[in-house]
Amino acid sequence: MENKNGNEQANQHTLGASISISGVGIHTGAPVNMILEPAEPNTGIVFQRTDLEGQPTVKADVDFVTETNRSTTLSNNGASVSTIEHLLAAFMGCDIDNVLVKLDGPEIPILDGSSQPFVEALEKAGRKKQEAIKTWYTIDHNIYFLDENKKVEMVAMPANEYRINTLIDFNSPVLGTQHAQIKNLSEFNEEIAPCRTFSFFHELEYLLKNNLIKGGDLNNAIVVVDKPVTDEQLETLSKAFGKEKFAITSDGYLNNLKLRFPNEPARHKLLDLVGDLALVGLPFKAHIIANRPGHASNVEFAKKIKEHIKKNRFKANVPAYYPEKTPVLDVVEIEKIMPHRYPFLLVDKIIDLTETYIVGVKNVTYNEPFFQGHFPGNYVMPGVLQIEALAQCGGLLAIPKGTDDKYDTYFLKVDNCKFKQKVVPGDTLILKMELKNPIRRGICEMRGTIFVGSKVVCEADLTAQIVKRPKNDQ
Repeated sequence: MENKNGNEQANQHTLGASISISGVGIHTGAPVNMILEPAEPNTGIVFQRTDLEGQPTVKADVDFVTETNRSTTLSNNGASVSTIEHLLAAFMGCDIDNVLVKLDGPEIPILDGSSQPFVEALEKAGRKKQEAIKTWYTIDHNIYFLDENKKVEMVAMPANEYRINTLIDFNSPVLGTQHAQIKNLSEFNEEIAPCRTFSFFHELEYLLKNNLIKGGDLNNAIVVVDKPVTDEQLETLSKAFGKEKFAITSDGYLNNLKLRFPNEPARHKLLDLVGDLALVGLPFKAHIIANRPGHASNVEFAKKIKEHIKKNRFKANVPAYYPEKTPVLDVVEIEKIMPHRYPFLLVDKIIDLTETYIVGVKNVTYNEPFFQGHFPGNYVMPGVLQIEALAQCGGLLAIPKGTDDKYDTYFLKVDNCKFKQKVVPGDTLILKMELKNPIRRGICEMRGTIFVGSKVVCEADLTAQIVKRPKNDQ
């Protein structure tokens, strides 16, 4: 489903079953056993180090990135996990939102150097649909990132899909300039996930000498040879990895692996970008164009996107209100459902209603009875009545439909309530109530927001109980 403001809503998903994966980290060489477990709605992707005291966790969020040299590392609460990007990209490609990743080592296993083994495991386990809503946020203007020293340029532009174009240019006679693209995430698993990481031969020598790829075995990396290499260098490399003597192909690659795509290096850079941008932590749709992306730049770009969404998420979520449009429920129909009457009925009409959210309207006029005492000469709608208006709107969502029985809603508690600006005569309140969880045993948990124009004036979490009226009161 899609809101009138363009933000698409869907259900969140978790794993259909637990998954066990074992391997070694490419940089640490440490063996690691990893278990992916289903997680509750709104959990996100959380890593847990089971080998450390207290089994600390760190969430997949750009705010916790501590290292971007050759891979992306998260650290928090004493937990550190590196080389997370291939796994996160697989979660994105499979549309998995909530997972607990348990591992007994500091690094995600490299496997074949791509996302494909993770995707295959996720597809085998399947997805479980969850009741919680997932909102894909839209970008309302271009977001730019520029690193002049590294000649990196990135832009996120408004779009209705999650679309990415990447360009790599290493000034290499072998790679040349390569492009890769996906038009939407549905293409990721087939076109991008199989693409493996790559390294230049001269970089590989340096990494070996400095003991920086303890887990590398050349089955998980494409090696680019764009400078003259001696037989002695090839022999040294062969001994280091316990392989027969390597040779160089006519097109400038080490003969350890065959390319899965002619532009596999560019596609892998796109894969890394998908994984790193998953750290935004808020689903979004945009057309991403990235020139010479890398982990450090990807993370900085992700920070800018996250900042933009956080600043504008309320603005983007303002329900569209067209006064001339016929309402879903007018005040006469509302009175048939709700027991409230003047002067305590604080919802004039309902303009949108689904199984998971409702949008109502309250026109605030000078003639409201509460303005006589609150306050003469400085008319302000009491905050408690703003909450009451939200509660009534939520009651219209929660009360069972299609029955002759009558119900009342009794609100049990209010949490996280904030009043952000005054409500005065002439304001039109847009009341939005969203289910946080499915209604169980008559208990309803909702998130409420009041807008005036594009501004949030009030927000709160409300919990209510739905009670059937006695027959003699119906």
